[in-house]
Parts: sequence; C-alpha cells; structure tokens
Amino acid sequence: MADSGVSRLAGLRKAAGYTQVTFAAAFAREAARLCIDASVSVRQLRRWEGESPPPLPHPGQQAVLEAMFGLPLAEMGFDVPPHRRSTVERIGDDGEVKRRAFVTGSGAIAAATVLPEQRGPRLGASEVAALRTRLVDLYAVDHRSGGIPAKARAQQLEQQITRILSSSVYTSRIGRDLQTMLCEIACHRAWFGYDGGPLEEARAACMEAMTAAQLIDSPLLQVRALNTLSLLSVEAGRTWEAASAVESAYGLARRAGAGPTVHLVISLREASAATHAGDLPGARRALSRAVSYQGRAGTDTDVPRWARFAGPVEVDYATAAYYAREAQPARAVPFLRSAVAGLGGGYTRNTAWYRARLAQTLLDTSEVEEACHEMAGVLDACGGVSSDRLRRRLRSFGEAAVRLDAAPARDVIERIRETTRGESG
Repeated sequence: MADSGVSRLAGLRKAAGYTQVTFAAAFAREAARLCIDASVSVRQLRRWEGESPPPLPHPGQQAVLEAMFGLPLAEMGFDVPPHRRSTVERIGDDGEVKRRAFVTGSGAIAAATVLPEQRGPRLGASEVAALRTRLVDLYAVDHRSGGIPAKARAQQLEQQITRILSSSVYTSRIGRDLQTMLCEIACHRAWFGYDGGPLEEARAACMEAMTAAQLIDSPLLQVRALNTLSLLSVEAGRTWEAASAVESAYGLARRAGAGPTVHLVISLREASAATHAGDLPGARRALSRAVSYQGRAGTDTDVPRWARFAGPVEVDYATAAYYAREAQPARAVPFLRSAVAGLGGGYTRNTAWYRARLAQTLLDTSEVEEACHEMAGVLDACGGVSSDRLRRRLRSFGEAAVRLDAAPARDVIERIRETTRGESG
C-alpha cells in the first residue's frame, strides 16, 4: 500500500480528535457497544499507521473501524480483498456507495464527528475556550465572595451552554466538551448550595452532576459529586449516606487511577463523616490516610482543578474538628491557628470560615477576649462574602457569647447582629 494510504488512517484518527492511546480506548468502547469481540493495542495501531503495507485487520476489527469512521476499510488505506468488502459500501438504495446521512461524503470522517442536520452558528474551539475561562472564574468568585454570588454566575453560564447545545453546529468532540462543562457547573452548583443554600437545591444539583458524569463517562467528576454529597449528607444528619458516598468515591478513584490528591480529598470527607457520626476511631484512621496522601501529593502530575485546594491546611482543619468532637477544644486550637495561617490570598471566604471556627473554639476554652478579637477580625473582613454557612457560624458565636455575658463580648455581639440582621439563614 502506498504511503498516502498509511497516512490516511492516521489522518482520520487525528481529525476525529484521538491520540493513539485514546483511540485504542474508544475502539474498545465501540466494540462493546457492537457486541463484537475485538480490540486494538497502541502497538498494533502504530503498525496500521506506520507500516507499508499494513497488516489487514481481522473481520471483527474491520467492523469496529468501519462503525467508528463510517467508511469502508479500503478508504482507510488498507488493501482489502474482494470477499472482505464491507456492508458500509452497500448502504444506499441504488447500489452506489451512499453512506447514511451521518456521513457527509467520501472525504468525511467518522459519523459521530459532526452532528447532523443542525442549523445555527458554528461553534469552534476558541468559543469553547472562552466558555471554559468563565467556568474557571467561578472558583475565584466562590473563594472571594462566597457561594451565593458564584451560584448566580454559574446559572447564567449553564443557561448559555444549554442554548448553544440546542441551537449551534459543532463537532462531537466540542459537544462532549460542552456537556462536560455542564456537568462541572452542576458540581459547582452543588457546592455553592452547600455554602449558600438552600440545601435541597444543592442536593438536586449533586444528583444531576452524578447522572451527567455517568453519561459522559467521567469517573473523576462522579468522585467530585460524591464528595459534595458526603458534605450535604453530614449537614442533613445522614451520616450513613455520607459514609456510603465516600466508599463509592474511593472505588471510582481507584478505577480511574486517580493520584494522591484526589484520594486526599476523599479521606477528608471520610474523616468528616466519621467525626460527625461519633466514630472517633474511624475518624482517626481517615485522618491518618489523609496525612499519608498529603505526604505523597507532590508526586501528582495531573490534579483536577476541583481537588487542588486540598493540602496541609485542610488536614489541620479536619484534625481540629476531630479534637472538638472529642471535647478537647484546647487541642483543636493550634491546628486551627495553623489552618488560618496557611491559607493564601484569594481565599476570603475560607479564611472567614476558619477564623470563625477558631473564635468559637477559643470561646469553648474560656479564652473570651482572644475569641472576640478573632471574631472582630472576621467581621472586618467578611463584608464582601455572601455565605449562609458563614452567617450561621457568626450567629452561633453570638448566641454562645450572649450566654457568657462577658464585657469583652458585647461589642462583637452587637456587630454580629448588625451583620446578620434581616438575612435569611
């Protein structure tokens, strides 16, 4: 076979958006859908693309290749004997090579590469990149201003992407990117709802995210959604559900080959679920796992953006929660101080969260003056943060301080009332 034939298969693969590795995986999925016992290794694909003449695929492989590209094997650059001419060539009503409407012509590639019969503006990679930039910006809005304003932006972006999917022309690869973004937005909305409420909406978004992640076959996004479900379940007092979500997340992460950082996030959720359930031995085991994963996180080469927050700060915070549940607030204080000190710039909401927890814990140790100093710092910094969970922490501190009836607390109590007055929680 001529060299042009060899390059033809490689060109078809690249035009469909596959590397040699991802093509081998896609080949296996297509074979499973067709119930054909066939596979291809990267090594064999390299021979098909690089040798002249290349080895002829066996009949099962031929059927899968023709289904993937919507072309007869001969048009992929192989020398095909007459008895192996495929049914793809016979599709049509006049004996000519008229492939189904999903193939745009003999020069086109796979049936699934361009969505059929669509009208509207054509969407390209640059437009998708702009949408993804807005998606990434949601992290900054959440860290800086809290879940309530971030959720409003997420809903606007979700509506725009949904309209694009319904009314634009795009390749299947871009369509998958858009659907992945919708899944990520649902994950965002679940988290934003955990922060800003209402929790029922957050739970619905979480279920939506898990379904979407299954449809696009993204186990890591399923892990992300399950991590948030665990938090929501703890908030609702459903600690058994939180533990189940954690176990499912571990299983998916292992099957996906996730690195230590993703496992660190799951172990932190495991520690939270066990701590709130009163399973202190289980919480200690989870924290030990977290320390181990955190120590290996430096070896990670590809950490999902949603997991990049996890590190020593979160381990310290989870350890403090454990000691608080063990009724040892004095042992929790140094871990909370370390967590607050370790947060970098841009984490306005989390800094307020952690300092509010530190203030409450200091109050529990009868360090009233220092507790009020910390809470005053929270009130000074949280004016631009809109977070229902933070409001609840402020109110909880105020109620505890009122019971103490201590002079250093009176000014802070009044400031908390002013800050939270008229806000739903």
